[in-house]
Amino acid sequence: MLSTTPLRTLRTRAGGVTSKRFASHGAPHYNEPTGYLFSEKPPAPGQKRVKEDWENIWYFGMFGSLGLAGILLYYKPDTSIQGWALKEAKARMDARGEKVHYETPPL
Repeated sequence: MLSTTPLRTLRTRAGGVTSKRFASHGAPHYNEPTGYLFSEKPPAPGQKRVKEDWENIWYFGMFGSLGLAGILLYYKPDTSIQGWALKEAKARMDARGEKVHYETPPL
């Protein structure tokens, strides 16, 4: 019977069955699930939850930036091609002496 050692050597050199994983360092490290929301135990009855230092900064930063973005988008100048064409058409009609707005004739 032939020895399987040379075959195994060829297979590992060709990237077959066994290969080293340089990025893995054992079992994954993570916080085990506790069953509580965000793994935070609820406070005892009659006590308030104590906020962490970063929470207020996050709230003001997140919602403040959303509010600022909404205001800036509302007052953004019109840079569309349709807006430019409308202004250009009105300017050319005014230069020719034509009326820009349509007026209905009297009956």
